[in-house]
Amino acid sequence: MPELPEVEVVRRGLERWIAQRTVADAEVLHPRAVRRHIAGADDFVHRLKGHRIGTPSRRGKYLWLPLTDTSQSVLAHLGMSGQLLVQPHAAPDEKHLRIRVRFADTLGTELRFVDQRTFGGLSLHDNTPDGLPEVIAHIARDPLDPLFDDEAFHQALRRRRTTVKRALLDQSLISGVGNIYADEALWRARIHYERPTANLTRPVTAQLLGHVRDVMNAALAVGGTSFDSLYVNVNGESGYFDRSLDAYGREDLPCRRCATPIRRRPWMNRSSYFCPRCQRAPRVSS
Repeated sequence: MPELPEVEVVRRGLERWIAQRTVADAEVLHPRAVRRHIAGADDFVHRLKGHRIGTPSRRGKYLWLPLTDTSQSVLAHLGMSGQLLVQPHAAPDEKHLRIRVRFADTLGTELRFVDQRTFGGLSLHDNTPDGLPEVIAHIARDPLDPLFDDEAFHQALRRRRTTVKRALLDQSLISGVGNIYADEALWRARIHYERPTANLTRPVTAQLLGHVRDVMNAALAVGGTSFDSLYVNVNGESGYFDRSLDAYGREDLPCRRCATPIRRRPWMNRSSYFCPRCQRAPRVSS
């Protein structure tokens, strides 16, 4: 599933290609693509027509398109395989095209939502006074947000009876971090994924946040991480950060620091990748 860098790459593309354009028409080609819009496909299309799209916005992994003349936004759920593509009108329809949005201008391009596995979709929601869709108002700020509060995050970690990777994936504490970038940041910080958060010192938390930001900015610089053709930007191009990963997906390959083989362990229906030498497991209390 796309994490913060991948969603931010898509957001930047949408800002360039569809911001300030007015919707002329929309077409829902698969009802599951608007299943989160409770009123249904016809209502979704009706409410979208004639409205101008503002600057696409993001919080963590969540992406939305504000409608400038209303207090609503189109929330995009990319799911496992969702793609928001800007395509010429004449381009052939993609096999898994689910929603098409046309604009009232002469630029010759349209917005397409393509989703092979149909886990994602688009939906319209009312905004909070801060401009967030109400359904994601509980999501914490992400570490690249200038208003992210490092000290509040540290204090929240200390209060939680959990482990550090679980905390990094808790979107109510810090948003945008998923399995890939959690493993990468923990490797860089030399912290085992099962380390309890209650004993993290303020310098360790600061170091970890620094690595989270560094790895995300590095991924952004090369378009995010693409393990298959399902993650692309709005122009259909893949990211290249998978070539720079230090831990995730590198089972049995030598650690880039100490040459110890990277290990993979099952973790919460996912996998955790780590170096057993650089990232020592916490001692089990007797």
